[in-house]
Amino acid sequence: MRISVFSARSYDRDSFEPVNQQHGHEITYREELLTVDTAGLAQGSEGICIFVNDRADTAAIEVLKAHGCRIIVTRSMGFNHIDLAAADRCGLAVARVPHYSPNSVSEFTVGLILTLTRKIHRAYLRSCEFDFHLDGLVGSQLSDKTVGVVGAGQIGSLVIKALSGFGCRVLYYDLNEHSDLDSIADFVPILSLAQESDIVVLNLPLTPQTHHLVNAETVPKLKRGALIVNTGRGGLIDASALVDGLKSGQIGGAALDVYEDEAGLLYTDHSTDVLQDDTFCRLLTFPNVVVTSHMAYFTNHALDDIAQTALQAFTAFEQGKPLSTQVQSRPRG
Repeated sequence: MRISVFSARSYDRDSFEPVNQQHGHEITYREELLTVDTAGLAQGSEGICIFVNDRADTAAIEVLKAHGCRIIVTRSMGFNHIDLAAADRCGLAVARVPHYSPNSVSEFTVGLILTLTRKIHRAYLRSCEFDFHLDGLVGSQLSDKTVGVVGAGQIGSLVIKALSGFGCRVLYYDLNEHSDLDSIADFVPILSLAQESDIVVLNLPLTPQTHHLVNAETVPKLKRGALIVNTGRGGLIDASALVDGLKSGQIGGAALDVYEDEAGLLYTDHSTDVLQDDTFCRLLTFPNVVVTSHMAYFTNHALDDIAQTALQAFTAFEQGKPLSTQVQSRPRG
């Protein structure tokens, strides 16, 4: 099958090529983000492979269909960047990678928590300037904290289990209570979690229900001085409300591996550019904010999982077999 991989970087090629030896697809790697303006680059490709910041909206999907595309596979668990209804109307199958090393994301999440609570980022920057004094670097230990985890799926459950080892009190909110977590965490309403947690961790997919879960109305309900850690999706947080909460002290710090307007920003070198996103620039000025480049998943293990699952989806589709990772535009009746 001829496949165009959008938003491709060197590490995507390095992980896909060895796996593709088993599948024999003809792959073209493109650095461009998928948009309506770039969709025509996939001309002649029967399938495309995209990532979280590509925009497979109605207009782009119609262009893809016109150029012969029959399947979209996203290299991610989330699929909010794909208009599923439009894909269904155009007869395009959509598949995702539902599992790729949840341990990678959970471990990174704990790393961000420790970075904030122990001010590791500030200590590192000082050391780079040969400044080794400790003023302003007093941290706090997790065993003294109540941590609230919002979303107890594969990743959230692993975060909960890891945090339990630090001796902290762990609360969680999810659509369902998980009996396997009963001995290490308390299932609570989300309002109770917000009011009691010193640290709030977001491990949720982005849906219409979770969009801007942290906003101008919910920030005042947080325990004053709470830290927020987001390794889910950027759109879970209204960035403007986050800035206001940091300025007022209602939010005591934030660690963000994702950002709601990250497309065209993350995964790109802007070191010589004047950034146009004022809210993002403001976040970077706070000493109690850590920003990373949507890299919580970024391990060799995860990249291999992604390549294996994505290419298997293309092969199954080509062979007319059922797609175990297919995303449906609507529930089956």
